[in-house]
Amino acid sequence: MSSFPERLLWALVFCAATAQAQTANYPGIGRVATPAEIAAWDIDVRADFKGLPKGSGSVVAGMEVWEGKCSSCHGIFGESNEVFTPLTGGTTKDDIQSGRVARLNDRAFPGRTTFMKVATVSTLWDYINRAMPWTAPKSLSADEVYAVTAYLLNLGGVVPESFVLSDQTMAQAQALLPNRNGMTTDHALWPGPEFGNRKPDVQAKACMKDCLVDTTVASALPDFARNAHGNLAEQNRRIGAQRGADTTRPPLAMSGAGVAGAAPATAAKSPVPLVAAVPAPASSAAGTAAITLTQRHACVACHGLDKKIIGPGFREIAQKYAGRADTVDYLAGKIRAGGAGAWGAIPMPQQALAEADARTIAQWLAQGAGK
Repeated sequence: MSSFPERLLWALVFCAATAQAQTANYPGIGRVATPAEIAAWDIDVRADFKGLPKGSGSVVAGMEVWEGKCSSCHGIFGESNEVFTPLTGGTTKDDIQSGRVARLNDRAFPGRTTFMKVATVSTLWDYINRAMPWTAPKSLSADEVYAVTAYLLNLGGVVPESFVLSDQTMAQAQALLPNRNGMTTDHALWPGPEFGNRKPDVQAKACMKDCLVDTTVASALPDFARNAHGNLAEQNRRIGAQRGADTTRPPLAMSGAGVAGAAPATAAKSPVPLVAAVPAPASSAAGTAAITLTQRHACVACHGLDKKIIGPGFREIAQKYAGRADTVDYLAGKIRAGGAGAWGAIPMPQQALAEADARTIAQWLAQGAGK
């Protein structure tokens, strides 16, 4: 079985091998890829541990990294806060023996934790390495990733507190993972015995006969639920180009599809305010710069403009600290240092941004958080 990055690597090697021949016919076009350029694409870690970098980390060292960079979202013991799904729990010693988590078949069990579902330690390691921590993905060293993974394995009862995880010992942990035998190829994302080891259809050939009819939307969220958890367009991490729908606006009318008999989407009525509305702050170039910084530093993943997502909305913060003589200094310090208690039980982790950026955002908040 070859992974997509491995196939991509071979494609790059082929292109590099043919580039010189093409250059003779088309001067100035193409060149041989350097080893560093090829290595930059070869970053996946496979289930057989191929691709793991050299390194190691102990459970004890992982606990220190975890408490400093992970626990604010995922809890000290992986129980997570009210937003994120718990990482640990739901597995037993019998599961470690069998390699299948019995509670996955128990519909009455309230939830599915990460350790109930994950089938390979390499998947856990690779995800942490690529995407964590939330506010600074790819900032952990290889040794820190090994350590954090070891700590999680210990929380899950897979390895003892004295265990040191490394590229050489990961197979030992894999042999004890509660759901290690839970992998399936039923989804046909890669060849498996269920399909006679045939390759899945990835050619996207146009259907010319007995084709499926166009899909129609059979259900939709009711108006009152559309924006129940804040504007999706403001809840994006800075990784990738995905953008959520602006849920403060009514859904676009669908042409030729939709719920049968449904009326075209109309503008949602503004709810009657329970308190006097506060005039929106005036727009400014400084406000635009500050909003750009909140997007660049992933502040909008937790804070909406007007509404709470995980933390309070920016204008809620502006209202709370309006009139303080030291508002800019105070908020700039809180932005960088993080904290807990001012807005509830969920803590805000320390943020790695320049002091000048923090002060620009703080100044914007002090002026009312205008667009």
